[in-house]
Amino acid sequence: MNPENARIPKNFIRENVQPIKTTMKMKNVIITSFILALVLSSCGDKNQAPTAPPPPVLPVLAITSANTTTDAEYPASIQGTVDVEIRPQVSGNLDRIFVDEGAYVSKGQTLFKINERPFREQLNNALASLHAAEAALINANLEVDKLTPLVQNKVVSDYQLKTAKASQKIAAANIEQAKAMVGSAKINLGYTNVTAPVSGYIGRLPKKQGSLVSAADVEPLTTLSDVHEVFAYFSLGETDFINFKEQYKGSSLGDKIKKLPPVTLILADNNAYPQTGKIDMVDGQFDKTTGAITIRATFPNANGILRSGNTGRIRLGLQHDDAILVPQAATVEMQDKVFVFTVGKDNKVTKMPIVVVGKSGTNYLIKEGVKTGDQIVLSGIDKLQDGQAIQPEKATKVAQVTNQK
Repeated sequence: MNPENARIPKNFIRENVQPIKTTMKMKNVIITSFILALVLSSCGDKNQAPTAPPPPVLPVLAITSANTTTDAEYPASIQGTVDVEIRPQVSGNLDRIFVDEGAYVSKGQTLFKINERPFREQLNNALASLHAAEAALINANLEVDKLTPLVQNKVVSDYQLKTAKASQKIAAANIEQAKAMVGSAKINLGYTNVTAPVSGYIGRLPKKQGSLVSAADVEPLTTLSDVHEVFAYFSLGETDFINFKEQYKGSSLGDKIKKLPPVTLILADNNAYPQTGKIDMVDGQFDKTTGAITIRATFPNANGILRSGNTGRIRLGLQHDDAILVPQAATVEMQDKVFVFTVGKDNKVTKMPIVVVGKSGTNYLIKEGVKTGDQIVLSGIDKLQDGQAIQPEKATKVAQVTNQK
């Protein structure tokens, strides 16, 4: 034992150590209580429910009916007003070709020349036969003139005169036959010069100079298309044709055709042909195979932009009275179906399928799903869910503009 410690009385240690232990215990209790209070406060904050966000503010459109026009497009094939195959009428060697592929030619212009020498010789032969027949007729006439007075004077029998007159008629008939042969030879000789029957554009030239050509050839010398105007042929199904006829007044189909509005031709590059066309023919019957009827529209083509064989689409406008229009921007498409969000009295939206029957500008023409007076969400529908509440914002001006298109 340390001598210095031995000097401290035992009762002094006992009296001072006990209060120190008591003070430390109180401090530990206070600290523990403080920590426990912090933990409980933190847990209380976590268990408190978060405040719900306000419903989104979205523009709402009131649907009204209006008169509008929808555009329907139909595939079309284009042909010239005259598309003719140029074929040889006689057989022979192709001596000359005066045109090139794609060239524009005028009516009566020479296109091909077939070797004419055999046909010229045929003409010369026919002319010789004609001259011989004419000489034979002269002899027959002389014989009749000689026998006529002899018969009158009863020098010779009447039988000889009748025989001479029969020979005279035969000679006259031979002349007519010879003249026909001459005309035929001239025609064949003329066929060696192949000319353009109409003005237009030359197609391909499969035959080359020196080729042997014949009227029996399967392939023509070329094709010629008159395209100062072109015909665009397209087809309508039975339902479309019935709707098409009901659009316009008239006691007959001819009267209805006269009242049809101009149509537009959409070219292969999706641009509209600068000039409109006019429907001027409806086929007399439906095609039993396709169940469609062919309609023809005529377009002017003074600049030759369109050629025979072109393709495109005919855009046909149909008038609809009291139609229900919905902006395309207010719709969403899912699994080949189109939906809109209608707004109920409790400001909750309902995902409603609609049946679209056409387009008018940027609007859909609706057949089923919504009606006049219904309210639909105009925009911001990409994040909406069925049954969600919104805060409607009226879009009266937008509705008016939409229904006037």
